[in-house]
Amino acid sequence: MSANLVIVESPAKAKTIKKYLGPGFEVLASYGHVRDLVEKEGAVNPDRDFEMKYQLIDKNRPRVDAIERAMRKADALFLATDPDREGEAISWHLSEILRERGVLDGKDLRRVRFYEITKNAVRAALDNAEGLNDNLVNAQQARRALDYLVGFNLSPLLWRKIKPGLSAGRVQSVALRLICEREAEITHFTRQEYWTIEADAARDAARFPARLVEFRGEKVEVDTQQGRFTITGEAQAREVERAIIGAAGGFLTVDTVESKPRRRNPPPPFTTSTLQQEAARKLGFTARRTMQTAQRLYEAGFITYMRTDSVSLSDDAVAGIRDTIRTAFGEKALSDGVNVYRTKSKNAQEAHEAIRPTSAASLPQQSGRGFHDEDQRRLYALIWKRAVACQMAPAVFDTVAVDLVAGGRGATGTGRHVFRANGQTLLEPGFLAAYHEDHDEDETDVESEDEQRLPALEPGERVTLEAVRPEQHFTQPPPRYTEASLVKSLENHGIGRPSTYASIIETLRYRKYVEMSGRAFVPTDIAKIVSGFLVKYFETYVDYGFTALMEDVLDEISNGEKEWRPELARFWKPFSRQVAHIAKSVSREEVALSREIGRDPASGKPITVRMGQYGAFVQQGTRDDTEKPKFASLLPGQRMDEVSLEDALRLLSLPRALGQAPDGTPISVGRGQYGPYVKYGTKFASIKDDDPFTLTLARALEIVTAKQHADRERTILDFPEAGIQVLKGRYGPYVTDRKRNARVPKDRGPATLALEECVALLAAAPERGSRFGRRGAKKKAVETAPGNVAVAAVAAPVPRAKAKAPRKAAAVKAAPRTAAGKGRRAKE
Repeated sequence: MSANLVIVESPAKAKTIKKYLGPGFEVLASYGHVRDLVEKEGAVNPDRDFEMKYQLIDKNRPRVDAIERAMRKADALFLATDPDREGEAISWHLSEILRERGVLDGKDLRRVRFYEITKNAVRAALDNAEGLNDNLVNAQQARRALDYLVGFNLSPLLWRKIKPGLSAGRVQSVALRLICEREAEITHFTRQEYWTIEADAARDAARFPARLVEFRGEKVEVDTQQGRFTITGEAQAREVERAIIGAAGGFLTVDTVESKPRRRNPPPPFTTSTLQQEAARKLGFTARRTMQTAQRLYEAGFITYMRTDSVSLSDDAVAGIRDTIRTAFGEKALSDGVNVYRTKSKNAQEAHEAIRPTSAASLPQQSGRGFHDEDQRRLYALIWKRAVACQMAPAVFDTVAVDLVAGGRGATGTGRHVFRANGQTLLEPGFLAAYHEDHDEDETDVESEDEQRLPALEPGERVTLEAVRPEQHFTQPPPRYTEASLVKSLENHGIGRPSTYASIIETLRYRKYVEMSGRAFVPTDIAKIVSGFLVKYFETYVDYGFTALMEDVLDEISNGEKEWRPELARFWKPFSRQVAHIAKSVSREEVALSREIGRDPASGKPITVRMGQYGAFVQQGTRDDTEKPKFASLLPGQRMDEVSLEDALRLLSLPRALGQAPDGTPISVGRGQYGPYVKYGTKFASIKDDDPFTLTLARALEIVTAKQHADRERTILDFPEAGIQVLKGRYGPYVTDRKRNARVPKDRGPATLALEECVALLAAAPERGSRFGRRGAKKKAVETAPGNVAVAAVAAPVPRAKAKAPRKAAAVKAAPRTAAGKGRRAKE
């Protein structure tokens, strides 16, 4: 066994590093974190100075055991996990476990930090190994404790006040607030009409556009940011058009020509955040896909460490990049001197360099044989181009602005109407030869790279006015957040760490807090209610400034400027009091976001839309009425704030009696847990393609006939006197009495089963409802109202949710249900 044991996180990283070390080193992988907080209440105990209880992660137990066995035979341990808080924590946890197992006694333990996996970097890091950084470990523990305390206390509160299965998080909930507030801006946005006056001008064969900037001696305002416009209606626009045509007499006169160069500097190399943003815009990658691909590139030795806030580059890296520029683009493409970039983030840490290729000489097209998939090739090319571009010369444009007067140049005062034509020509591509940066649609200060050529014009020269075009426009609401713009906004607010954004966004998707419209996030109804609840009752803790301040505190802990336990206490005391207060003082109905949308024309009862335990629904009447209120869940895709009275009445029209079958069996149509159905007598038939709201009796009878035929086809044996059948199922034949299902043994022919054998098989089978756990009884109770689609959760007391750690709670996924309640329908 080797005398030196090196530990990294992943087997891919271990394989790469092993190549650079001699036979005296053994390299093993921990496969990420080796232990985490226990999955129960009390994992973080504020009453015992925030004592944290850890346990081994089951899937990594064999890895830890293998590391222990190797360590017993080794003389020294080199902990080479990632050079950030999480990596430091993994190393610390592993050292604690090995120390508890008694395998570190008398042996050397060192912490190795490198930011690129190259032979020189790894060797240099081993030669300069240090001890563990307690400040980074403390900062990670503080972050983990904070996230646990927030999620563990807020998530169960959301379960009780809104619906089970919801989650809240210290950063996640702030990100959700951003999305919901942007959606509210869009909803309440009032469009403004405005008009621009365009001119089509020509000089000889060269045609070019111009826009009216001055009318009757006054500036024509078109300011969409401030909402200031000179021309706001068609009548006014037509009046301006007539006045210009009359004054111009078919031509425009060049008044002034202003030409000047414009330089555009290259952007800095990538940080974690800007890489996620640009990969989303250019490659269509999610934040998670970007980080996973970057991780593989790093572990294979292609790029430097991908979790970084820094935009600086080492001298060696700059020299290598500049040599590559000379070879690939020529000496002229180089910047005059070294371009130096300064990190804007005040707490930039976690790595000392920007994300760059480990060797700029490894061109994307030359390195392709080493990539495992197309994602790696594309992301490496993006990183390479950005890093190379940062040391290239600025792009130089020749910009021209020409003012043209309607008619002659002598016009003044109210008789002066001025158009402006803008042109731009690229003189020196500079860094644009390697890289073009993309931008979000809400960025209004981005200079265009597009060329717009104008003919050579001189003051006093006349050009032909071919047309005057009034064009109508409307102001647009702010765009919804995409992954790129959300990541940018989170970073600008100082919320969270870029390395955590991918998991935050995935959680929002998993919890169904957001849906995607193209690449844009659209908050769901439940997201709006959760965010509204947190903003109303926990405003401090989802405040952008407060969350950013907590990040600053964590950075100060990692720098050794503050102690972590006092900071946790400062947060915990007021937070825990607020949680206890809201748990007692706020009712479910206060949170349900009930909205009255009108009254039932027949009964005069109010009709409301609200959120229930199983989703959004409409309700006719109230709990105080003599008659029980009527409920109906919303259709897929319907949103609470868009439901009209007409929509609600349509939903409440089910269940609907259609008539009788020829044998007198009553036929009705409704919606239930598994979708729309036709009910005939006490049996149900699913509706696949028909609209239940317009279904006719004739069509319903066809559906029933088809269902009866299918039932006969799948029935192997029938014992009607006992209520037992042997049926063909998706996974093979089974016995059922509608309460229990039992599989037919493989050595028995299903058609030869006797009634006694069926009874015995059913006696040994669990009740069908038991697979729902504690919800089985509740499900059964809900189904006692056949055909009634929605039974509102707010109409009955809600069982208290058992408090669980947020991480555990996050794994609980409720069985699919139809919004507010259940209509009974057979599964098969």
